[in-house]
Amino acid sequence: MLEDVIKDKCGVFGIWGVENASQYAYLALHNLQHRGQEHCGIVSKSPRTFYRYYGEGIVQDAFSKKILEKLRGNAALGHVRYRTEGSSNIKNAQPIYADTKNGKVAIAHNGEFANWKRAREKVKELGHIFQTNSDTEIVLANFAFAPKESIEEIIRYSFRKIKPSYSIGILTENELIGIRDPRGVRPLVIGKLGNAYAIASETCAFDIIGAKYIDEVKRGEMVTINDAGLKRIQLSPPEKERLACIFEHVYIAMPNSFSFGSKYTNSVIRKEFGKQLAREHPADADVVVPVSDSGNSAALGYSEESKIPFDFGLTRSHYIGRTFIEPTQQLRDAKVKKKHSVDKSVVEEKRIVLVDDSIVRGTTSKKLIQIIRDAGAKEIHVRISSPPYKYGCYLGVDTHDKKKLIAYTQEDNEKIKKFINADSLGYLSLEGMLKNEFLSKEGFCTHCFDGIKKISRR
Repeated sequence: MLEDVIKDKCGVFGIWGVENASQYAYLALHNLQHRGQEHCGIVSKSPRTFYRYYGEGIVQDAFSKKILEKLRGNAALGHVRYRTEGSSNIKNAQPIYADTKNGKVAIAHNGEFANWKRAREKVKELGHIFQTNSDTEIVLANFAFAPKESIEEIIRYSFRKIKPSYSIGILTENELIGIRDPRGVRPLVIGKLGNAYAIASETCAFDIIGAKYIDEVKRGEMVTINDAGLKRIQLSPPEKERLACIFEHVYIAMPNSFSFGSKYTNSVIRKEFGKQLAREHPADADVVVPVSDSGNSAALGYSEESKIPFDFGLTRSHYIGRTFIEPTQQLRDAKVKKKHSVDKSVVEEKRIVLVDDSIVRGTTSKKLIQIIRDAGAKEIHVRISSPPYKYGCYLGVDTHDKKKLIAYTQEDNEKIKKFINADSLGYLSLEGMLKNEFLSKEGFCTHCFDGIKKISRR
């Protein structure tokens, strides 16, 4: 975690049964770009040949029209990536591809196997020579070693003794496959475009291509898409306790996506988080200001519940790019101003409620508060629409080192408040978060907040 940001995970998209499938994959990955911005890749398939291309950075920079024209075929599997396990190296870009005794295959993974270290060693003992240091290659190796039977049995073998989390797309010579782990930690959804079917990490991927959202892939389910249509089977029984990632609702998924079977988009869920936050931590203030874009919905909810006016006191730039040279403290401090600029007319001489989804290391919050104070704000009351992010994630988000999280290293909220230089600080309680009426009624993984591990690494 070199930056004060939670790196989302990865995004998966696959489609079967359309001409120029790679172009649909390109558009869908564009809508999943928030889930990964280090690498992207597309593997497409014609009746006889697989085509591949991988790039660094965002989708629109990595792929050109000329490249997409070379990715021929009526089926494609795409991936956007932040590293979870595996270094930030182009060799770890996905979908991972191989030509095996069980046929040609490409695999794209969202999540992280809890027991990846042990599983990797077991595969090495079988003789596999790893070409990447990504946990996803474990499935690829198992696919290659599997007894050559039906595709269903090959897939069963490929996932034996692998623990969640995973939502995975697999493209073979004969089908596109989507698989979700028995705990349902990571999201995976099904869409339909004419007579074609698609799978994706989020429903927003379907919006851009005009596909209709049908359903989520169920826990432990395998969906198979080929020329005959869509087939759904229960690959493994769903485990007793569902552990959907609550942080998908808090931050990771797009506001307009439907997640984990809820009938409401994330914007509605986040707005309710904001309302509950206002009930738990009211403030005597003049204006509610979101940290755009992640705090927008919660700030609207806070404003509605508190009756304090809402306004955009911060404007977020979407054209940041990378900062390679920061030779002085003045230029280093300019990074936060490069991402956020203050509207002085909104904040000057005002008491501000500043709403965000989380605080990671605290350094960005500290700098944001300073530039708002520099613009003339009288008071700044920080409100966070989730509990303190203390323990990070061991199932697919790049926050493994809890010692870099301010809520873990500081004993109480008062110290965090002083560090970020806020006039007051309030977090949404875990109980208040989980009683949100718009959430699905099944269980959630809350390890990042409470430190409770319900999936063993062994």
